[in-house]
Amino acid sequence: MAGAAGTDHKVAKHESNGGTEFGAEKIGKKFNKDDVGDENLAAYIFGIDDLRLQPYKLPPVGKKDVKVTIKAVGICGSDVAYVKHLQVGNYVVKEPMVIGHECAGVVEEIGSEVKDLAVGDRVALEPGVPCWACSLCKQGLYNLCPDMKFFATPPVQGALAKQVVHPAGMCFKLPENVTLEEGAMCEPLSVAVHTCNRSNVGPATRVLVIGGGAIGLVTLLCAKAFGSLRVVVADTHNERLSVAKALGADAVVLISKKDEDMERELKEIQDAMGAPIDVTCDCVGTRKSLTTALEATTSAGRVCLVGMRESNMNLPIAAAAAREVDLVGVFRYRHTYPLCLDLISSGRVNVKPLITNRFHFSQQEVKDAFKTSAEGKGAIKVMFDL
Repeated sequence: MAGAAGTDHKVAKHESNGGTEFGAEKIGKKFNKDDVGDENLAAYIFGIDDLRLQPYKLPPVGKKDVKVTIKAVGICGSDVAYVKHLQVGNYVVKEPMVIGHECAGVVEEIGSEVKDLAVGDRVALEPGVPCWACSLCKQGLYNLCPDMKFFATPPVQGALAKQVVHPAGMCFKLPENVTLEEGAMCEPLSVAVHTCNRSNVGPATRVLVIGGGAIGLVTLLCAKAFGSLRVVVADTHNERLSVAKALGADAVVLISKKDEDMERELKEIQDAMGAPIDVTCDCVGTRKSLTTALEATTSAGRVCLVGMRESNMNLPIAAAAAREVDLVGVFRYRHTYPLCLDLISSGRVNVKPLITNRFHFSQQEVKDAFKTSAEGKGAIKVMFDL
């Protein structure tokens, strides 16, 4: 979701109580009491660290749409970034926006042309809606659609609400043995599936995962499910490495943020793998993490850039190119939800241990949940149960 830095911050705002809020004219326009309707509440970002439950008027249910009562929503790192900074890459929050995109719920109403879903079906919602008409969409590369409308990516509203309207084709029925929380976890798991697809992970590959946060951990789970020979996880926190080990990492390596430690860490990583590293998945996205990935990966190997913490980096590209190390990017995912549901339903991937904190949908608990997610302190995936 991240883009180039340096986006122009032309945001209508004023300083109040030490924080940043949007101008009252935008708030008044969005929350005209005459337009409220049936009090469908949603969690809006009103400014930095300013989350409020407010009425959210839904659009009509179209012929190919469904109305879904949301039951589970996970907090993503991008959600926290919007709350803390009002920006992720080139995407800037310029007016009150509903947050949240990792979600699942129950179908309440269907459009007249919907055939594959029925009222009462439990579904996971793929949050991105492409145009389906551009050349990229026609090639099946719909995650790269320039007109993508993605939950909680400005100016598109998100899904941390009692109800949303969404295209039926982007809603996937949950198997009976898959919970609504697991349905919501299909979103981060989709990133891992797409990462493993882009990296050609399989039974003949040894995989290094840099970063033990939620995305790094689901990438570990997915690499194991794809049959990887050995998976090593590197992170700067021992607590995360303990979780990675419990989830099946064959070895873990504690690294730092200091450049002077890189040579030693590379040796420790290579020793932990015990063989050439075929694929490295950088789930952090800093200059040091990506440099480590490029230098740790064997000749003719592949580095997959998943995290996007830094936009501009000085990297040893020439040395990597001389060894024919491929560098590939990951932006969201495509065609992943059916496989994610199969991986979870079959037991090949267990996402339940990643859900460490749960909150209900109230003004105070929304604030508490985002504070918990932002602080870390053992929290991996914070989940709302609506």
